[in-house]
Amino acid sequence: MIIKTLLSRLFKKKKAPISLIDHQHIVPRSAHKISRSSFSGNALKVLTRLKSAGFQAYLVGGCVRDLLLDLKPKDFDVATNARPEEVKNLFTNCRLIGRRFRLAHVHFGRDIIEVATFRGSNTEDDSHVLDDTGMIKRDNVYGTLQEDIWRRDITVNALYYNIADFSIVDAVNGLSDLQHKIIRVIGDPEIRYREDPVRMLRVLRFAAKLGFTVETKSLSTIRRMSFMLNSISNARLFDEVYKLFHTGVAFQTFQLLLKEEVLGVLFPETKKIIAEGSDNHIQAFIEHACRNTDVRIQENKKVTAAFLFSVMLWHVYKRRSKILGEQMPKVQANSMAMAQVLAEQGKITAIPKALVMMIRDIWQLQYRLTKPINEKTFAVLEHPKFRAAYDFLLLRAEFEPEHQERAEWWTALQVASPVNQTQMLTEAIKKYKKTGHSRRKHSKLS
Repeated sequence: MIIKTLLSRLFKKKKAPISLIDHQHIVPRSAHKISRSSFSGNALKVLTRLKSAGFQAYLVGGCVRDLLLDLKPKDFDVATNARPEEVKNLFTNCRLIGRRFRLAHVHFGRDIIEVATFRGSNTEDDSHVLDDTGMIKRDNVYGTLQEDIWRRDITVNALYYNIADFSIVDAVNGLSDLQHKIIRVIGDPEIRYREDPVRMLRVLRFAAKLGFTVETKSLSTIRRMSFMLNSISNARLFDEVYKLFHTGVAFQTFQLLLKEEVLGVLFPETKKIIAEGSDNHIQAFIEHACRNTDVRIQENKKVTAAFLFSVMLWHVYKRRSKILGEQMPKVQANSMAMAQVLAEQGKITAIPKALVMMIRDIWQLQYRLTKPINEKTFAVLEHPKFRAAYDFLLLRAEFEPEHQERAEWWTALQVASPVNQTQMLTEAIKKYKKTGHSRRKHSKLS
């Protein structure tokens, strides 16, 4: 059987090679505005050394796209016909990573230049494996520049800057789509999404990030096939969700996910509550949080995925706690609701344990931030997750008037002097005793 298979492969008719790049697809240096002076110095070193060693070397993807849009690239990626081991032999500061497709990372301190070997399209090779749905399971197939171009996801990310003559290779009309602000999948969207369903999220992410319109067929196919995201590992899906909401356009991304019916795959219970429409401020609550996240990113402030998940799942948690509260004490119901909601979401997006603990802290601290003030209230300020919980309370106060006064009190307390803090605490305790507030009145989920 083995011999028969080997002979079959040996004499099997080979597929015709993909034609070479036509000259009409090559944009000379005089016809574009990209200059080497705008490159990362380390990227230029990698390109130059690969070229000097006799290999083809191209800047590719987002960096070329962003340079053409007069944006500052986040990173510089290189594509080459050199195999990963050959790249490693050229750079002592290189590490090989990846199992699904091997990549070379060339390290310059904290700066990493990613070098990818051209990908091939020969599905007869054992190293290129599709499952029954058409999804690529293993992909260590190397090929030519021509093949690599057609393996890219979208046209505006399939532009190649050639260090050999400083031209741009554009075989899929990426420059035209860039000019007309269109996100278009390369090839048949259905086939490409089946190969890797995450491409659907990438299409929406780049549309939101660049403010582009998704080409009709590329978009309509997403609605039909978004269910295939359920076949993606929860670890990978968490990474993709993080990218969706932490690129500075979380608000636009959320609206696009909701409109194109993808939010229900990533956060099914949240989407269900929004669709019911019983509480009109839930969507606005999430959108406001997304806007705040975008502002923090624009101001180079720290953001955490824990806050995003706290927001996305807050109303799911509240509803679950209310249902469980009819069967058991409230404290126990709250705890069980947290565990259930986070476990269920974890099956879709594998939230790291540290973030799970932070989400729980943010939710648990809501009660401590809104309950009657007493002598132990100061202790909340020392909690490691106080700031995140406080920010969450400010968000809630925008939509829940009953918490506005308390949010303002915590704001004033943080900037007050130690003497004034003590005075504020004393006055607040007297006020709550005078008005007859009791723990029982505040024992429900805040």
